Amino acid sequence: MEVHNSETALVFPSRPPFEHDHVLPLSHLDTDRNLHVTFRYVRAYTSTAASNHPSDPFRVISAALSDALVYYYPFTGSLRRRSDGRLELFCAAGKGVPFVRAAADCSLETVNYLDEPDRHFVEQLVPDPGPEEGLATPFVLQLTGFACGGYCLGASIHHAMCDGLGATQFFNAVAELARGASRVSVEPVWERSSLLGPREPPRVEMPFEEVLHFEKGSSPYCQSNEAVVRECFHVRDECLDRYKALLLEKSGVSFTTFEALGAFLWRARVKAAGVLGHEKVKFAYSINVRKVVKPPLPVGYWGNGCVPMYVQLSAKEVAENPIWETAKAIKKSKSNARDEYVRSFIDFQELNYAMGITAGKGVSGFTDWRHLGHSTVDFGWGGPVTVLPLSRHLLGSVEPCFFLPYSSANAGSKDGFKVLITLPEIALHAFRQDMEKFTSQQFGLSTL
Repeated sequence: MEVHNSETALVFPSRPPFEHDHVLPLSHLDTDRNLHVTFRYVRAYTSTAASNHPSDPFRVISAALSDALVYYYPFTGSLRRRSDGRLELFCAAGKGVPFVRAAADCSLETVNYLDEPDRHFVEQLVPDPGPEEGLATPFVLQLTGFACGGYCLGASIHHAMCDGLGATQFFNAVAELARGASRVSVEPVWERSSLLGPREPPRVEMPFEEVLHFEKGSSPYCQSNEAVVRECFHVRDECLDRYKALLLEKSGVSFTTFEALGAFLWRARVKAAGVLGHEKVKFAYSINVRKVVKPPLPVGYWGNGCVPMYVQLSAKEVAENPIWETAKAIKKSKSNARDEYVRSFIDFQELNYAMGITAGKGVSGFTDWRHLGHSTVDFGWGGPVTVLPLSRHLLGSVEPCFFLPYSSANAGSKDGFKVLITLPEIALHAFRQDMEKFTSQQFGLSTL
């Protein structure tokens, strides 16, 4: 199975969105060093034939993208570093977005609709710019046609531009224009530095210094050169329900799937990696704060609107404490999701940015993609059957874990959802053993 690129078009806004070159400032969430990466993901669509809509997705999406860039012209800009190391966006007239056209020599069914894709194959579906190229060209698209008539739309987006929710807002705008709308239904809002900038004077009311570190001159993701692997594990509804019921019985506390399963996966990962008991490890995730901050961010704000949350324990505590205690710690951390936490995080960035803020070592990043609305992006032939992330860097972690729904093309054949996780290669065998125990409902609760 191979993918062959046939052309790269530069898509320009359909009319000039501005007259003069200018600089757009970013928010302190956009310039968080943990977001100085590109995030990459792909959407799979089964067919373009069962509709009166034009059948060439590259042409349709190119035209809609051109119209959408009038509203979202910052995607044609280039990121550059200021003298203080923060990023800013330079917008110049006559710039466009690269759009790659490619073809795969197989059907989507052959690759199981990307539900459990071959890593080599799926990497060919999404552009993968290097660090400097990602700054110069922060948004690149690739459409890959399949022999069955379906297609995949891969995106590489520099995280300083937006988060997943902001990207989905943009793609929904492209999609509604592709379906025939004359304008976007949600006007984009940029006011980033004013809406999510530091207070005057800045003040930090939360103990970020306990979980964040200063490593001037280093990158959050230059932590290790050890080989890693990415593998998909299945979580059946029956096992998950039984596990959560046992946690409730043992602790008297009801946990969400993210809290309960996150605790299990974190423990399995720490044990499999052989982390020394005294070392500190972190469970990292992000919280959408668009409605948390006061006043709430306006509808249409498409910058980064999430802040990182951290649970820090010793490796010994994670491995040996009752697992419901770990789940409780994750649940308790959510109580920090309030306006003061967000404002303090922004002010911490303002006061300490030059020191090189990182999350340090031992970070396990978790994110739940099951309910983010990725499947709403319909260019006229129906929504995607699969949405698959390819990013390795997440919240300061080089070993991200994604909770993902199964492809809707396989609806009815599988229950539950899948966990896509990146691990050190040497830890995979032990981690698999713990996941096999979970599948056989051996949760290890009686001895913990």
